Amino acid sequence: MSTLTIRLPDDKHERLKALAEARKISVNKLIDELATIALANHDARIRFETRARRGNVKRALRLLDSLGDT
Repeated sequence: MSTLTIRLPDDKHERLKALAEARKISVNKLIDELATIALANHDARIRFETRARRGNVKRALRLLDSLGDT
């Protein structure tokens, strides 16, 4: 496991501590959870963009048009 030092404004640090206390977890665990969410969002965006580049715009528009007929 790695150790990471970050610099935060004091007010942001206090807010993170309060959030961690409210969730009954450590600030370390809170940051780990937030990092996991950020990475999952990033991975989902990359997958979406990759699939979108492979897509066929005309086919997608035809599909959307057919949905309007139901």
